Amino acid sequence: MPAVFPPWDRVPAFFRRWRDRGLVREFHDRVRGQVRERAGHDALPTAGVIDSQSVEADAVVGAGTRGFDGGKLVNGRKRHVVVDTLGLLLGVMVTAADVGDRAAAHILLEQVAAAHHRLALVWADGGYTGSLIEHCLAAFALVLAIVKRSDNMKGFVVLPKRWIVERLFAHLMRSRRPARDFERRIASAEAMIYWSMAALMTRCLARPHRGRG
Repeated sequence: MPAVFPPWDRVPAFFRRWRDRGLVREFHDRVRGQVRERAGHDALPTAGVIDSQSVEADAVVGAGTRGFDGGKLVNGRKRHVVVDTLGLLLGVMVTAADVGDRAAAHILLEQVAAAHHRLALVWADGGYTGSLIEHCLAAFALVLAIVKRSDNMKGFVVLPKRWIVERLFAHLMRSRRPARDFERRIASAEAMIYWSMAALMTRCLARPHRGRG
């Protein structure tokens, strides 16, 4: 580890303490508000995008928290995320890779709606159709708008709104620790994603601000 770090055994101890006390999430959310305001947005989001990403799990991940995603052919875990319109993280839920998107979204969207009271609209792909749409509107007063790929589209096509969440996934895959799931506990896997995004936003805030346009 870098010489400025504490002894190696203290670093994970601090991380576990911050994770269990919710400090990683709190730090992340404070930085996100600053980034949004610097970009000319209100600190509190009103719209977002939901999606999921299946990633390979390391050998330390036990059978109880991992699974096989038959669609992506991935043995590991799945990250269900909601981001704002800037691609900044609003909420994350890590599950075994065989957990369906709609099943996880019932829980994640409830958590995100409770934490972000102004959130009124969330875009999603076709995997989130069905009773989830009515449930979100009735339970959370949240409009779940499905952005579908047209049947006559061929090859790679950038779809409105849905591409926003891909920036977050791309950052995670470029980072050493979140490139795959190395965490024994689900709570650590979620905290590591918050920590990674907080580090990215902190670097953005450190750059000179050139303003809009």
